[in-house]
Amino acid sequence: MTEPVKRESIWRRWVVKPVVAQLAQGTTPAKIAQAIAFGVTTGVFPLLGTTTVLALAVGFVLKLNQPVLQVFRELTYPLHLATLLLFMRAGESLFGAEHVPLSIPMMMERFLTAPGQFMADYGMIGLYGVVVWLLIAPLLLGLVYFISKFLVEKLSKRFNFARHDA
Repeated sequence: MTEPVKRESIWRRWVVKPVVAQLAQGTTPAKIAQAIAFGVTTGVFPLLGTTTVLALAVGFVLKLNQPVLQVFRELTYPLHLATLLLFMRAGESLFGAEHVPLSIPMMMERFLTAPGQFMADYGMIGLYGVVVWLLIAPLLLGLVYFISKFLVEKLSKRFNFARHDA
C-alpha cells in the first residue's frame, strides 16, 4: 500500500523554505530579516506597478538578499491593494487637499485609456500618498525587522544553523 502524498502548505512553500534555503547558504538571520523588512515596506509603496522595480533598486543599493526580498514584497500584495487608497486619503488630509473620488478599477481604466489625463487628475494625490508612505516606512521597516529577526533566529536554531550576526 502506498503512503498518501503529503501536501505542502503555502506558508511552508513560499515563506519557510526560501528562508531556510538562505540560512543553509550562510545568510545571517539579521540579513534575512533586513530583506524581509524591506520587502514588506517596499511592497506597500502606494503606486500600482512600481513595487517590483522599487524593491529591486533598494535591494541592489543595500545589497539585500533578492530572493527573500522579492518573496516578501509579493506576499504583501493584498496589503498593498488594501492600503493604496488609505495612503492617498491620508495624504489628502495631511495636505488639506480637496477630496478626489477614488476607485482602483476606475483609476485603472482611466490610466489605460488616457495616461496623460490620468496623471493630471491623480498625480498630486499619488504624490501625497508617497509622502505618507515615506513618513510611515521607517516605523514599518523597524517593526517588521525586529519581529522577523526574532522569528528567523528561532527558525535558524530549529534547523541548527549556527550563525553569528555581525
